[in-house]
Amino acid sequence: MTAKRGVPDVLVVGGGLAGLACARDLVGHGLTVRLLEASDGVGGRMRSDDHEGFVVDRGFQVFNTSYPQVRRRLALRELRLRPFTPGVLVHTEDGPMRFEDPTRGSRRLGDLRPGRLAGTRDLLALAALSGRDMLAPAGWLKRGEDRTTRTALAAAGFSEEFVERFFRPFLSGVFLEDQLETSGRVFHLVWRSMLRGTLCLPGAGIGAVPRKLAEALPPGVVNLGSPVAELTDDGIGTDDGDEHPARAVVVATGPGPAARLLPGLGLPDYRVVTTYYHAAPRTPLAEPVLVTDTRRRFLNTCVLSEVVRGYAPPGMSLIATSVLGHDQEGQEGWLRDALAEVYGTVTTDWDLLTVRTVPDALPAMPPPQPLSRTARVAPGRYVCGDHRATGSVQGALASGARAAREVAADLAR
Repeated sequence: MTAKRGVPDVLVVGGGLAGLACARDLVGHGLTVRLLEASDGVGGRMRSDDHEGFVVDRGFQVFNTSYPQVRRRLALRELRLRPFTPGVLVHTEDGPMRFEDPTRGSRRLGDLRPGRLAGTRDLLALAALSGRDMLAPAGWLKRGEDRTTRTALAAAGFSEEFVERFFRPFLSGVFLEDQLETSGRVFHLVWRSMLRGTLCLPGAGIGAVPRKLAEALPPGVVNLGSPVAELTDDGIGTDDGDEHPARAVVVATGPGPAARLLPGLGLPDYRVVTTYYHAAPRTPLAEPVLVTDTRRRFLNTCVLSEVVRGYAPPGMSLIATSVLGHDQEGQEGWLRDALAEVYGTVTTDWDLLTVRTVPDALPAMPPPQPLSRTARVAPGRYVCGDHRATGSVQGALASGARAAREVAADLAR
């Protein structure tokens, strides 16, 4: 059976990473595709805005170059990537301590010396964990016993003190939860990706990533400003009552619209994160490094304009600081005080540029966490997104790829 003249084989609902990857692979299978995006641009949660001359991502994000789906789909050179320092600056009760990746050929160990950030036992455990995760086949890590990240770290031989000083503050910003309850298998895969890749930002903001994916699609595939009201027996229905038929429909939206379009769809809980963007007349830290806090007053903070100079106008600096949950009354005030202590500077002349809350920033991934799930929901109905794989760029892209494979196989029958 082939599509009728003017009727696409597949309608993809949602222009985030999963939907863009799905559409691209469906085109590669020789199918006709229309992607419907409700907003005025692609990217979903991965977008950047021009705000008073500053580049503001919709929540603090970093880009990892090691993900297989990223390397398969993107010409990294075209993104003009700018790296973070390969390590973390940890603000402790004893002052700032530097955790620097010794595998990057750095001549300085920072505070990775016995008796500083970690003891001998923890340094040996760190070397063993990192060597195994970096060198072992990914399939071997995926087949490992699944338990919480906290349990996995204890089993790897880390002391509770080092976990609380380094891993818990750092991973809170990675998984958007501060109890280390995320799947240990997911942790090992993420740790592997960090060791094997480079954390960076595109020169034009994180939104450049989905824009590049959209540019790889044939003209006419992406349709912006096209909200979908419902799925019908033959395709989709719009708010104005129009119906658009297709042989198959793939829902690649965020969790809210996905639940509305596919009643009964099982979805995980989602983590909420709020990022405060401050504009400062001078940089509080002349280094593109991520800063964490052992007191966990925030997830992380970073001078974004030190990573990518173009994130701020000339003569200004842009600081992004993320916290768990929604924006609370008075939160910015005490956060500003914490940043003054952490950066060792006066923050009274900082301007609060904007506050961005992402209610569905990342799916919760407690064990046992499936690393991939089928896209099939019903005959002719499919779903993809990071909630069907892992909460990451890799997970979203891989889920879109799996949906495309299953749609193509089903339509071929």
